[in-house]
Amino acid sequence: MKIVRFSLKNKPPMWGLWRESYVRVIVASPFEGMIVGTSEQYPIEEITLLPPVAPSKIVCVGLNYRDHAEELGMPLPDEPLIFLKPPSAIIAHEEAIVCPKASSQVEYEAELAVVIGKRSKDVREEQATDYILGYTCANDVTARDLQKKDLQFTRSKSFDTFCPIGPWIETEADHSSLEIKSYLNHELRQSSSTAQLIHGIPELIAFISSIMTLEPGDLILTGTPAGVGQLNPGDRITVEISGIGTLANPVT
Repeated sequence: MKIVRFSLKNKPPMWGLWRESYVRVIVASPFEGMIVGTSEQYPIEEITLLPPVAPSKIVCVGLNYRDHAEELGMPLPDEPLIFLKPPSAIIAHEEAIVCPKASSQVEYEAELAVVIGKRSKDVREEQATDYILGYTCANDVTARDLQKKDLQFTRSKSFDTFCPIGPWIETEADHSSLEIKSYLNHELRQSSSTAQLIHGIPELIAFISSIMTLEPGDLILTGTPAGVGQLNPGDRITVEISGIGTLANPVT
């Protein structure tokens, strides 16, 4: 099931189910219980996709792919390395990533994002998947020069437009072995699988929820594989995850 948030002229944002040629409106937010479609539907060409969630927080995991750790020559972390991105960084599929004047080295990071479905605190690892609504594509855009300069991640990860997500929430993907790729101007730059994750998704939910309460709609960005690289104005960056979809954004 593909759940979208979308807008129409003169209407407030709505939730719907994505079909090949149309979107069917659902009764209420997918975080409020059963997902029930209505008779109201709109052709794809008439809608504008919005970010599929509006989270209270975005929890990111650093150095969480074996191939990325090998690429950097770094030891595997004993426990997840987490940091936060602000919700104000979020943009939708096909919205533009803006390179800030403060940085001369803005980079892409293709990531699988977990969408939390219900309030989560001190979740046990064996129950973690019960707290997942679904998955979406994400790009953890980073000002790499500022990350190195600051030694902390907040500024480098937090510029407006630095968290593209979308195009929808896929509720039926198997997170254990998804192919994840990125293309810069149609050239393959990253190619890996979630089987390469050092800390798997149930472990991440258990670990993070032992520190902070996760609310419905919160996002966990699970890390990026090897092959990150620079973005420049005029580029187009695409994140593709098997079983989920394709997130594409121009760069200005």
